Amino acid sequence: MTETTDTRSTTAPPPTVWPAFRARDARALIRFLVDALGFEETAVYGEGDVVQHAQLSWPPGGGVMLGSVRDDEGWTVAPGSTGCYLVSDDVDALFDRAVAAGAEVFRPLQDTDYGGREFAVRDPEGNLWSVGSYRGEPRRS
Repeated sequence: MTETTDTRSTTAPPPTVWPAFRARDARALIRFLVDALGFEETAVYGEGDVVQHAQLSWPPGGGVMLGSVRDDEGWTVAPGSTGCYLVSDDVDALFDRAVAAGAEVFRPLQDTDYGGREFAVRDPEGNLWSVGSYRGEPRRS
């Protein structure tokens, strides 16, 4: 592994990339992501079982957007076909939380060759959620 100098500023820009996907049961998926992984429910628009739009914030920064499957033009992401990576400062505690909430473990808690710690679970829709301590390489100034 090559060492790099961390040149990131102490103030990160606001998130402008939001993974977005559809769900067969969006309300159940929202509950899972909040209860099992620790997302915060920021906005949910819809009536009854239909969610037109939901924004879930990831406490360290960023988040995801999702909605119920529906027929409309231009959005063809099939339910269960998304994968996201979440950075956590306490991967072990988040693993315990996910397992306690009934998450299906896809990849068990493990240390990586590059110095991180991670695991992966599958949500009830079939999407994969990888959680790890690796924050990616620093942005270049």
